This record gives sequence, C-alpha cells and structure tokens, in this order.
Amino acid sequence: MAFTNKQKPKQLFEKIVIVTDAVYGCIYCSWLDAKLAIKSGISEAEIINMFQLQFHSNATEFELPALLYAQHYAETNRKPDLEMTKGLFNFYGEKTAKQIILMIRTVTFGNLYFNTWGAVISRFRGNPAPKSSVIFEFLYFLFNSWIILPFVILRKLDKKLIEPV
Repeated sequence: MAFTNKQKPKQLFEKIVIVTDAVYGCIYCSWLDAKLAIKSGISEAEIINMFQLQFHSNATEFELPALLYAQHYAETNRKPDLEMTKGLFNFYGEKTAKQIILMIRTVTFGNLYFNTWGAVISRFRGNPAPKSSVIFEFLYFLFNSWIILPFVILRKLDKKLIEPV
C-alpha cells in the first residue's frame, strides 16, 4: 500500500523522525523535528510520548509497524534484524517499505552528523567522546561549522523548546 493520503504520510514521516531522534538523542535534530511535527498536526503531548518511546498508545495500526521498525533500526546501529525488515515489507508492500527505510536512513544520517558536532563541543568542554579523534573533530569543525552554527543559534534563541525527556 503506497502513500496516497497527503496528510497521513506527512504525519507518519514526522513520527518516524521523532522516534529515530529519540534513540539517537540528537538535541538539534530533536528540536527541529519537534517543530516540524507540530506543524504537521501532531500534538505536543504525542511528541513528548514519542521522545520517551511511548508511542504505542498514540500510534494507529497503520503506523505502529513503521515506528517499531524505526526504533529497532536505530537501536541496532543500522543493522536491523532480517525478520523485522521482512515484516515491514509484508505489512506495507515493497514501495511503501522502501520509502519508510529511506526516511529512517536519512534521519539517521542527520542524527549522526549533528551528534558528531556534540562530540566536538564535548571536547571543547574538556570531555572528549570515547573512541573519537581530535584530528577528526578539528577537521569536522573546520568544514561543518558554517552549516551547523545557524542551527545552534536558532535553537538557543527558541523560546519554546520541546525537549526529549
């Protein structure tokens, strides 16, 4: 079953994004994605539940397999169980399952990208991330600060944050 209703896929996408953010814990991703989820019509209470991975009570029967898969994908460090992947394809069909997996992969990339910024900031504060390299972090900062700094500034200026709990 491919996405046909324009509103439902947008909300499902936003829910997948929030669940993935919840696992990775990226504060910049969570901030931006919570704002986008609200714009798509998802309530603040539901977003908070998703950040706590308590989405079962709010998810529809159609959404639940995708949200569980997003959580599983992130928790297994991008190595989902073959049975979980087959279940996703069996429930949604090939086209929709591929769209869902693409969404999850895209969000995962964003979380890893911005969490690397967090490692750079931790090093500046004297608390280097485990298994991280000062050379890599320096080069990352040098080449990526112009992309990330606007997000950092906008998040700091935001008066109404929905934080992961």
